[in-house]
Amino acid sequence: MDALPVMIGFIPFALVLGAQASQKGLSIVEVPLMTGLNFAGGSEFAAIGLWTSPPHLALILAITFLVNSRHLLMGATLAPLLRHLPKRKAFATLFFMCDESWAMGLSHARKRAEAGHMIPFSLPYYLSLSAGLYLTWVVFTALGAWLGPMIGDIESLGFDMAFPAVFLVLLRGMWKGFRQARPWLVSLVVAALTYLLVPGGWYVAAGALSGIVAAYLWVEEKTVEEKPVQEKQMEEKQVKEK
Repeated sequence: MDALPVMIGFIPFALVLGAQASQKGLSIVEVPLMTGLNFAGGSEFAAIGLWTSPPHLALILAITFLVNSRHLLMGATLAPLLRHLPKRKAFATLFFMCDESWAMGLSHARKRAEAGHMIPFSLPYYLSLSAGLYLTWVVFTALGAWLGPMIGDIESLGFDMAFPAVFLVLLRGMWKGFRQARPWLVSLVVAALTYLLVPGGWYVAAGALSGIVAAYLWVEEKTVEEKPVQEKQMEEKQVKEK
């Protein structure tokens, strides 16, 4: 039920991708193979945009890695929550990670942690929503490839805004105040400037790395600020015990 609105948001975007892929010469079998093996919409759109006959595979691989570089940060965020899982289950979990499943799984884990659960990350919850998102994406990209020429220009109707709209709603659910969102702002500004000044997909990596650095620096600053307070509380506790 939590994934249903996002699944509906996937449909127009998946149809657009499938239609674009079919126009570049990919078959109805090749499109779901691509979207199923590389479950990351942004890099798939980038790959189709660069697709030629014959394709420049090295360029496509490099851009795909660059666009997917945000998954390094997303995976690092989930890693502490997956330590209780065997590696085979943890790797399977990360295979199905996309922007939306990551955000929803993380938000659900935080709610469980606040409720006092010893294991905040719920694997059944995460895999159930991931299954819905994954199947919707693969099936409707294949459908878009099949319908292809009959669909027309879906982007002219504004359906290409489905993904950004869904992701903004997910970010709203993760909002914890401006102080904790400062790395988001740094990442946004750096990515926007890089997009305007540097050709290619470098803005993705620049935004991700700047967000990581900003988050690290602010965590260090917060730790330094809290240390005297913690020491004072420890001294007060020792005095009371004596």
